[in-house]
Amino acid sequence: MDSHAELTVNAADQQQLASYLHYLQTQRKLSEHTLESYQSDLDQLVTYSREKKIHALTAITVTDIRRFAAQMHARGLSPSSIARKLSAWRGFYNWMATHHQLAANPADGVKAPKRARALPKALGVDDAVRLVSGKRSADSDSETDKTQQLCNRAMFELLYSSGLRVSELIELDVQYAETREHASQGWLNLDACEVTVTGKGNKRRTVPVGSAALLSLREWLSCRATLINEKPGADPHALFITSRGQRITARAIQTRIKSHAQALGIPADVHPHMLRHSFASHVLQSSGDLRAVQEMLGHSSIASTQVYTSLDFQRLAHVYDAAHPRAKKQKSSD
Repeated sequence: MDSHAELTVNAADQQQLASYLHYLQTQRKLSEHTLESYQSDLDQLVTYSREKKIHALTAITVTDIRRFAAQMHARGLSPSSIARKLSAWRGFYNWMATHHQLAANPADGVKAPKRARALPKALGVDDAVRLVSGKRSADSDSETDKTQQLCNRAMFELLYSSGLRVSELIELDVQYAETREHASQGWLNLDACEVTVTGKGNKRRTVPVGSAALLSLREWLSCRATLINEKPGADPHALFITSRGQRITARAIQTRIKSHAQALGIPADVHPHMLRHSFASHVLQSSGDLRAVQEMLGHSSIASTQVYTSLDFQRLAHVYDAAHPRAKKQKSSD
């Protein structure tokens, strides 16, 4: 505890705080770093209580704790930091209730402000198109590399074309199958230009496939047929397979798309779900049809889809700031 806190805390509080920190060190075996964090958070509680002229930590009420949390928020402390402090204070008062017959924990039920929901990261249209259609110049001309390029392009085009989750992509079969050995969770229908997938909550949906993705899929299927024939024990159902003929994994797709983006010089930290976000954002920008995007994404609630309207507003705001004469900062007075 810092010198200021030691001067202002009364003897009973000082002893209780020291005992609690000793308990954390000896009984809960917390690390030195964690103990320092607890002490800092408890020092903050002492500071707030003395600012409000509260004579003892045991005299603090739930109203006081709420006021302290609001004060921290007003000072710009992040919701996660406030939540950590509240957790430390709650732990201290729980210990006090056990060891010093404290009637009630004033930190119980006090919640930190809600964390701002992070907007999903989407690529710009140009980067998205470049990612799914671009060929890596660093790739060699070996047959293995050509096969992987065709597979990658078909996967990336389909992710962006139809807004699939990577888990839905890897479950896709070449066509519908319902046998004793294998039941399709998802499948491609080239004639109907669509894929059917099974998403969260075991909900099945059918999504259109765009012309560019269909072209890439046909090229890949021609190559895949040769690969299947050459690999004993290859998976006859899986739409996307590895060079060994086995159904591709989510990890492999993540590695491939990140490497591909880096080779193309796309600055974002690209992952498969970013293409799903890009699909949703770009379709919504063009159509404005939130319900249609909800259905294609397979969201059970429209609220999950509405986050993409924020992305669209950000784009509009950027265009406005860049283009509107009265939005720009004036270099000289009027």
